[in-house]
Amino acid sequence: MRGLLLILMIVLAASTAAVWFLFAWDMKELEARLEGRSQMVETRFGAMEYGSVGSGYPVLAIHGSGGGFDQGLEFVGPLADHGFRLIAPSRFGYLRTPAPEGFTLVQQADAYVDLLDHLDIERVVVFGGSAGALSAMQFAIRHPERCLALVLLVPASYAPDRRPNESAAESRFAETIMMTALRSDFLFWSAIQLSPDAMTRLVLATEPALVHAAGQKEQARVRDVLNHILPVSRRAEGLLFDSRTAGDPPPMELDKIACPVLAVSAEDDLYGTAASARHVAASVPDGRLLLYPQGGHLLVDHDEEVWQAIASFIMETLAGENVASGEPS
Repeated sequence: MRGLLLILMIVLAASTAAVWFLFAWDMKELEARLEGRSQMVETRFGAMEYGSVGSGYPVLAIHGSGGGFDQGLEFVGPLADHGFRLIAPSRFGYLRTPAPEGFTLVQQADAYVDLLDHLDIERVVVFGGSAGALSAMQFAIRHPERCLALVLLVPASYAPDRRPNESAAESRFAETIMMTALRSDFLFWSAIQLSPDAMTRLVLATEPALVHAAGQKEQARVRDVLNHILPVSRRAEGLLFDSRTAGDPPPMELDKIACPVLAVSAEDDLYGTAASARHVAASVPDGRLLLYPQGGHLLVDHDEEVWQAIASFIMETLAGENVASGEPS
């Protein structure tokens, strides 16, 4: 009996060591992908991290929940291939951008102005994805002279028919488990390894069946979005803020958004952003709507056509404003 117990303890210890080694290896690679890709700038609210790629007319790429400058550069990266310069800040509480005490969406929007001033950029196209749409909309409302056009991708913003705190959790218990995992790199990593489908549904608000039916390229894209939330511990403060504001977003003065707006979503987005996209497009003076019947929060199987539509919308706006597509001085 003692020999059997000893063998079981050795197996358990070896298994634990192997799991921890795999976790540490993955985390080292995930941390390494952040290194050397961003810079810091001082704003009136403190330091802000940002990354930049591409050349051409500038696009302020505001990331969604669980992101950072890396998500902005990678998720909005197709626009760089279409000839635009991406400027991607890490919002308050994400990666190297600290969270000022009691910060608000309005302050976050104003901090973008300081970033653009630092870069000597007068006017931009603003892109806001998911929870990032909230501060993108505030930027357009508060600083219309700085915003040429606004693109909102699966916006987690207010709509009269969007239920507060709508999520992909099928039960309160599942939601509690998800929020616990968001506070721990190891728990989040373990959840991805043990139940990737559940994490795709809970965190990415996309039905796993859509992903399984998609091609390998789309499956890899979804997998990367989920994995690149790690290290989640360096995004925790921003995630907690997003869970409050994007979960029950405040109404905004949409009639004050003077620039053209393109809102994009899918009817089966489990965060309910289809209602938000419809509401924004119908409420701003110059709103356009691109709505798919399915695709989930990540718009599975629509990636290429979405970015083509966004690029065309921006180019059309530039032409209408008689603005050259090259980067302004």
